[in-house]
Amino acid sequence: MLKIALRSLRRRWMTQVGTFVAVALGVALMTVMGLGLAASAALPDGAEVVALNSMLGTAGGVSSFVAAFVVASTFSYAVAARRRELGLLRLAGSTPGQLRRLVMTEAAAVGLVGSAAGIALGAAGAPLMARWTVAQGLAPAGYAIGDQSWPLHTAFWTGLLVALSGAYAASRRAGRVGPLEALREDVTDERPMTPGRWVAGGGLLLCAVAFVGWRLGSDPGSLLKRKTYTVQPMLLISACGLLAPVLVRPVVRLLMWLPARLTSYAGRLVRANAAAGIRRTAAVAAPVLVMVALTGSLLGAAWTLKGAKAVEARARTGADYVLTGGRLPDPSAGRVMDGVPGASVLAVADTRLTVLEEGFVKVPTEAFAVDPAALAEVSRLPVVAGAVADLDDGGIIVTEEWWQHRLGDSVPLWRADGTAARLRIVAVMRTGTGDNGAYVTPRNAPGAKVSRLEVRAPAAAYGAVREAAARYGATARTTQEWVAATHPRTNRFTVLGYVLVLGIALAYTAIALANTLLMATSDRAGDLRLLRLAGATRGQVLAVTAAESLLAVTVGALLGTAVTAVNLAGVRAALAVLGVDAPVVVPWLAMGAVTGVCAALGALCTLLPTARALRRRTGRRRARSGEVPGGVAGGAAGLASA
Repeated sequence: MLKIALRSLRRRWMTQVGTFVAVALGVALMTVMGLGLAASAALPDGAEVVALNSMLGTAGGVSSFVAAFVVASTFSYAVAARRRELGLLRLAGSTPGQLRRLVMTEAAAVGLVGSAAGIALGAAGAPLMARWTVAQGLAPAGYAIGDQSWPLHTAFWTGLLVALSGAYAASRRAGRVGPLEALREDVTDERPMTPGRWVAGGGLLLCAVAFVGWRLGSDPGSLLKRKTYTVQPMLLISACGLLAPVLVRPVVRLLMWLPARLTSYAGRLVRANAAAGIRRTAAVAAPVLVMVALTGSLLGAAWTLKGAKAVEARARTGADYVLTGGRLPDPSAGRVMDGVPGASVLAVADTRLTVLEEGFVKVPTEAFAVDPAALAEVSRLPVVAGAVADLDDGGIIVTEEWWQHRLGDSVPLWRADGTAARLRIVAVMRTGTGDNGAYVTPRNAPGAKVSRLEVRAPAAAYGAVREAAARYGATARTTQEWVAATHPRTNRFTVLGYVLVLGIALAYTAIALANTLLMATSDRAGDLRLLRLAGATRGQVLAVTAAESLLAVTVGALLGTAVTAVNLAGVRAALAVLGVDAPVVVPWLAMGAVTGVCAALGALCTLLPTARALRRRTGRRRARSGEVPGGVAGGAAGLASA
């Protein structure tokens, strides 16, 4: 079997190019992220390093998932395309176990070579990534890739494991190929779904839905955390990938219903070919599904939460005007709104507290120093236990997301100047969108400067408020204007982090899409020449193959949109449970741009090999030996049944 595997690799090298590139790029991405994390571990602790580790960890997790998904999809299609070859081996006396070992041996060879190439690419690309993060301000100036070797070993063996794992299911399917498969005239996918695939796909789908339902009932705020809405799409993407043979066929029929009736033959032929080669269509749609779903889910969740924070800030602020900038005074020093009749003023000073959670973990958190009486009069905090007016120098107002949030509990913490204190919880706020900070008195925020003044005053007093603000060199805005100017706050780390995460994932899946299309089109060279013999012109063949490619891309985009809709529905449900009435923001422009890139790439990678195949002499066609190409035969069978 080793000799057969090596000969098969040499003869069908085009089939393995896609798998090799997928493995190599996946290992390269894991190497870059691993070396980046190893280098950040040598930096001194700080908020910048925490953000860098979070960004690299997220990018590494997404990259590993995309690599595993694409490699498994590529192997599955590669084995499905070789069904007749495997049937010939069975007819020649090979056992199912030998066929499984054949596929696994090929996977091991491709995995070893691809992982080695990926290590070389990753080691060369890691310094470029480090310089980019420093140039963008995402890492301190001393951040540089060191000589650690463990990320190289981890990436190499992970890549080999991913290749073998991705090929395992395909090898099991190869072992079930019977000898009569070699005698069939077409290779339509009559049974693309196996019991194991049903169980795995259905199980992942149920797990994703059950997880959202469980979190909505127990801790809805966790669904708004970045780790959750980053991982959640991966479960649904994996489920859709496993159930793709079931999902693709009805979507193809829906999309081609009108074109099949408006054209004389092309629409029906495209529909029949796509339905007959369901695994080929699913393999092309899989990278598009990943790209659209990740773009829509990650950007949609982030933008929805930013909009929700703006809605929440507007609801929590009972003031009519907000003063920011300049030299804002502390209201305790005297009246700051002289000349503004009936004005109530809340001075807010930003500070930080370090809380001891679980008895040993120190967690920094944002906090605000306020006067208790002014806070009760001006703000509209969503308190679920206790009262805002009970705040004093020995108390603190926290949210439900704190580890300790029971009314009356004593919380050990450290103030901004490092002094320790134990403050009693006097009120508990609803979690909301999260990270909303705590409230303490100015005595527990030494050195904190007033960052804004919230003023409650009648509408006729706007001019007087502006005059008062001018005395301190501050800017006076209405609450609506202040919220629009400051919320949603653009977090530079978050924006650039998504650029890194999505940029890497999208570039990788784009290359995987190109490889899959080149491999699929090369395998159909006989089909294309047979179309020419049937009377189709060169332009008609090119148009049909391009339409099939665009159809597969559209199917993947629709499935990715469905995954996005489910994920954003979970985020919206969590916001509703937490009492934040904010609309869902769908990144249609970004999703459309990704789909457009996939469509252009798909058409290009289909037309080029198709044109090359049509230039060959028709005398070299496989039909001369009595072999009828599967895609055309399947398409003809589909047309006949229609």
